[in-house]
Amino acid sequence: MSTSPVTGPTGAAGSSDAAEEGAPTPAADTATVLVVNSGSSSLKFQLLDPDADQVFAAGIIERIGLDQGMGRITAGDAYGAHQGEVPDHVEAMRVVTSLFDQVGLALADANVVAVGHRVVQGGARFSAPTLIDSWVRDQISDLSSLAPLHNPPAVDGIDAARRMLPGIPHVAVFDTAFFADLPATARTYALNKGVADEYRIRRYGAHGTSHQYVSREVARLLAAEGKDPAGIRQIVLHLGNGASASAISGGRPVETSMGLTPLEGLVMGTRTGDIDPSVYAHLHRSAGMSIDEIDTVLNKNSGMQGLCGMSDFRDITEAIRNGDESAELAMQVYVHRLRKYIGAYAFTLGGLDAITLTAGIGENVPEVRERALSGLEEFGILLDPEENARRVPGVRTISREDSPVRVLIVPTDEELEIAQQALAAARG
Repeated sequence: MSTSPVTGPTGAAGSSDAAEEGAPTPAADTATVLVVNSGSSSLKFQLLDPDADQVFAAGIIERIGLDQGMGRITAGDAYGAHQGEVPDHVEAMRVVTSLFDQVGLALADANVVAVGHRVVQGGARFSAPTLIDSWVRDQISDLSSLAPLHNPPAVDGIDAARRMLPGIPHVAVFDTAFFADLPATARTYALNKGVADEYRIRRYGAHGTSHQYVSREVARLLAAEGKDPAGIRQIVLHLGNGASASAISGGRPVETSMGLTPLEGLVMGTRTGDIDPSVYAHLHRSAGMSIDEIDTVLNKNSGMQGLCGMSDFRDITEAIRNGDESAELAMQVYVHRLRKYIGAYAFTLGGLDAITLTAGIGENVPEVRERALSGLEEFGILLDPEENARRVPGVRTISREDSPVRVLIVPTDEELEIAQQALAAARG
């Protein structure tokens, strides 16, 4: 393994000298949390002070298990990188430790009091952040049948981090936890009850940490303007490569678009979203495809990628400007599904105070926001075209001042939410 400094994005070498000049260092009495988000071939990490909302370092290890692994870290003005084989998540965690050393911010000296792990599926067993022991670890692994693409790498990350950072509380923070107490009418499928009970089939939702963080920020903003938090009715649209919608009433989720798995709901980068479940049987009988092959088509080869050959909305919007008809149709399909959910959730809530967009597409693609929210004046949604078109960071309102329904952009911060929940669990 070789972890060698390279020139960072600012042009400064990621050497220890550069790190000492540019890396922020936690004070001796600052309690920090390391957030770990493990994918099948990647491991994202962030070190932060959740009490002060201060990030000390963030990075990612990519191409785990492939021929040539890659890693990078940014800590203030300091930058470090790794190139070399990363055969598994244990080695990935070793690289993480090395990268911290490279920027002059040793984990051993950073007063890490908890490690927060993002876990997509907690099933009905976990509805709150949970300290990880061997039993909890095995339960997360057992729930892999409900999230086969997400829970197994989370377990790998947990195993690796517990091995590298023993003696520190490790906390699982579940994407599904925020939606654990959905009303029975929303979480229950009209499926044979015996089958549903035996195989744990219900609506679990996903992206819960994002929906929880964003909806709380919106409630705080509106409450500061005199709105009673208990009466705030809002829709949150988390639009990234994976996409989901939620309806929140008085801080409590009453609906969400993802279901048993993250496949259901909105059109996504590579996922179909809502689709007739008989498609499985049809493709099996007519095309001779296996269940695994069909699952791959629906999860990895469909959505925007399947419609127009692109999943990155920068490419899609550029293709539309150049007259690409398949990209235009894909955009229309994407927006049609969005508007369908916005309308349904407004009726579910019995009225609407705010619509909030977040994540990569929600925060950065004004064309999607304009198409999804224009022409809805009779429903109290008055988009401000100039504000919508502006590309500025941070929380902002993109509806007109006289709009009965507030339309906002709130950048999501899942790492902060995970860190805060992990720290609270570690403190007991």
